[in-house]
Amino acid sequence: MHIAVRETPLDVASMPDRVADSRAGAIVVFTGVVRDHSLGHEGVTHLEYEAFRERVEDSLRAVGAEATERWDVCAVAIEHRVGTCRVGEPTVAVAVSAPHRAEAFEAARYCIDELKARAPIWKKEFWPGGEEWSPGP
Repeated sequence: MHIAVRETPLDVASMPDRVADSRAGAIVVFTGVVRDHSLGHEGVTHLEYEAFRERVEDSLRAVGAEATERWDVCAVAIEHRVGTCRVGEPTVAVAVSAPHRAEAFEAARYCIDELKARAPIWKKEFWPGGEEWSPGP
């Protein structure tokens, strides 16, 4: 399992390599990116993520382990950004390999949904003339 919380841009292209396994017939990669609107505001310019790093890594590890226990999964990789992220930049990446596509898709969805719900990561959104902490997932 690969878990990382980064202040530098995510290398999404490397995610399939992080979960490569000769038993895998499927690799699913989910990438979350900054969009230009949110919370009813248009023109979002950037986000700032703050995290309690040690607890985030523990949460991500637990989520990955749960996915591995629930589905026939070969490997899981989860990375999340902290700091400033501009529109279009990746903020989170999840990769899962499994013998079959159904398990890979289900496990990847579980990982992103659970990390959004459980990981102690806070997001502040900025737009011209304002800023606001996101109320959560």
